[in-house]
Amino acid sequence: MVNLPIHLFQFSLKVSADLGEQCSEAVDGGLIEYSPAIFGHKDQMNMHGENAVSARSDVVEFFHGPNYIVIMQRLQAFKYVLRPDGQQQRQMRRFAGSCRFVFNKALALQQERREQGEKKLGYAELCKQLTQWKRDGSTAWLADTPSQALQQTLKDLERAYTNFFAKRADFPRFKKKGHGDSFRYPQGCKLDQGNRRLFLPKLGWVRYRNSRDVLGVIKNVTVSQSNGKWYAAIQTEREVAVPIHHGGAIGIDMGIARFATLSDGGFYAPLNSFKRHETALRKAQQAMSRKTTFSRNWKKAKARVQRIHSRIGHARRDYLHKCSTTISQNHAMVCIEDLQVRNMSRSAAGTAAAPGRNVRAKSGLNKAILDQGWFEFRRQLDYKLAWQGGHLIAVPPKNTSRTCPCCGHISADNRQSQALFVCVACGFEENADVVGAINVLRAGHARLACEVSDALMSPAAGPHRSELSASV
Repeated sequence: MVNLPIHLFQFSLKVSADLGEQCSEAVDGGLIEYSPAIFGHKDQMNMHGENAVSARSDVVEFFHGPNYIVIMQRLQAFKYVLRPDGQQQRQMRRFAGSCRFVFNKALALQQERREQGEKKLGYAELCKQLTQWKRDGSTAWLADTPSQALQQTLKDLERAYTNFFAKRADFPRFKKKGHGDSFRYPQGCKLDQGNRRLFLPKLGWVRYRNSRDVLGVIKNVTVSQSNGKWYAAIQTEREVAVPIHHGGAIGIDMGIARFATLSDGGFYAPLNSFKRHETALRKAQQAMSRKTTFSRNWKKAKARVQRIHSRIGHARRDYLHKCSTTISQNHAMVCIEDLQVRNMSRSAAGTAAAPGRNVRAKSGLNKAILDQGWFEFRRQLDYKLAWQGGHLIAVPPKNTSRTCPCCGHISADNRQSQALFVCVACGFEENADVVGAINVLRAGHARLACEVSDALMSPAAGPHRSELSASV
């Protein structure tokens, strides 16, 4: 059994994790500062920061002595399918279109100022520009959209620039109609769960499918469209008691033949959701391509393609939730590989001057990698372990499948095949994925020991240091 909670010597301490800035609290006449990441460096919880924002959970922990009662302030989103009438659907499309227009117009203005060598406008200055756009005769229709939704769009653009300069994402790109249509209400929403309806400003009461109860105080509501359906994501905030996890430690090796192999010998078979529906999707897309664009039959064919895509995504997310929930409930510390999925799934086509080799085989491998949903699995493990009182540790994947767990010999010849590992030095034989999971677990123990003891890191601990060791 691994005991992970840190005893803080009877102090009353407020701990924050990924809430935007470090949290400091006066404790018994002194000031104690605690850094955001727990048992991980600044990139530990971000699988590939170039592709997505941080996957770390938003938690605030309060330690009280002498019984160490822990309370976590949990931010959680509850997503529901909306059932709007025809007029409400038209209004929601207008609102999403207005937000997309404001985002693109503000981005074009920022790029124009950049080309002219002028300073980028801040959020407050963009809001002043938004007021002028509403007064302009050509864009006066923006006033029909809730002002707060348009302001939230400008905040999204400002956050996109912040992520770009912090090297967590690519440069902001213009939005296209039909891709990520959404708008957000920061306040003014009401929820009537008894009658299964949600009040949204300038839309009125909207019916929704009440699949579960909303817990906590509503912070904001995001309305989005996906595959022809409208959804409402209700973010709430509430205080919950954090349990002390009594499970053990486990290492996980991610793969394609086996989705996830555990260091204890168990494994989860891959679902391959896209592969199962690939034939049906190809036929539906071919049928859609033969229709006249924007005709009635074309819209029917498009809806058929959207249903298949929705089925693929829902099946994958359901499987990942089941796997991550089981692992997080049974293990207090989970060690996983810090895989750079973007680099692993990069195309091998090359250029006209320097064409790539084995392009067809690499394309099939890329498709199989992306069909597994490795990043989503890691993201779910991250916040579920935090809610259960456990921890997720990411380790470099280098040589995890080439190192013998018995004698420590490292050689590419140890991997006899995709599934067989035979050490050329000592003759140790085991499944290759199980060997990788064992090495991942050992690397996680090494990183955890170095982080807590503030000692020099071993090669298994990775190239970065945790901010925890510098502040505790």
